[in-house]
Amino acid sequence: MTTTLVIGAHGQIGSTLAGLLAAQGQTVRRGTSRAPTQLNEVQLNLATGEGVAQAMAGVDQVFLMVPPGFANQHELAIPAIDAAQAAGVRKVLFLSAMGANADDHIPLRQAELHLERSGLAWNVIRPNWFMQNFHTFWLHGIQTQGQIFLPVGAAKGSFIDTRDIAAVAAKLLSSDEFVNESHDLTGSEALDHSQVAAILSQAAGRPIGYTDIPEDAMRQGLLGAGLPADYTEFLLVILGAFKAGFAERITDGVQRITGRAPIRFEQYAQDFKAHWA
Repeated sequence: MTTTLVIGAHGQIGSTLAGLLAAQGQTVRRGTSRAPTQLNEVQLNLATGEGVAQAMAGVDQVFLMVPPGFANQHELAIPAIDAAQAAGVRKVLFLSAMGANADDHIPLRQAELHLERSGLAWNVIRPNWFMQNFHTFWLHGIQTQGQIFLPVGAAKGSFIDTRDIAAVAAKLLSSDEFVNESHDLTGSEALDHSQVAAILSQAAGRPIGYTDIPEDAMRQGLLGAGLPADYTEFLLVILGAFKAGFAERITDGVQRITGRAPIRFEQYAQDFKAHWA
């Protein structure tokens, strides 16, 4: 029986992935930064390295993701890849981000390259912006002022549901059909934020709008919410890439790997409408 370590097992992707793998009959070791509350959970901290080697001992494969809040993703991911190699792990699936391979100096790309050269069996998945951001990171403005506040103009994004990312990851961790490949993952259509707001309005049963704000207003908001300065600047860079049109591309990755079409934004909005209503 295959044993898989899922790092970030309480997150949007990891929690769904852990359930899918368990349903397939895999033994799932849930890696979390929290104190374990169940027998199948292990505590680890990628930022300090604490618990990483112990978590990987005896596992066959690893789902590796860097937690949000870190701009130096490679400094967390590369030691984890080395720990997997030292522990005799066979395969590592790394969660990166669409566009990370545009420049080899990008931290996520440095981690990707390290994995590709490690000698381990590997996959890299690069999803586009998550639909779930609208009921997590961007939720406050929607709830308090009925507005999505972002500095992205009228640019479009092919948003992807995190459940589709988990489904792709589950397929890659249950088969070697796509081994040693990277995949850019998107939804099936590109929407601007005014279109997103209209869909959310219909699902929530109340008006929700979109306001294009200056970059510095976004900066002050992020810093005011307690985000580190380097991570704030990282977010502004990738939001700038969105505004420049780099998030509009659509791929067939979800369909090709899972055999089904990606979840549409309307379905996401219906499934999570309680957050905005």
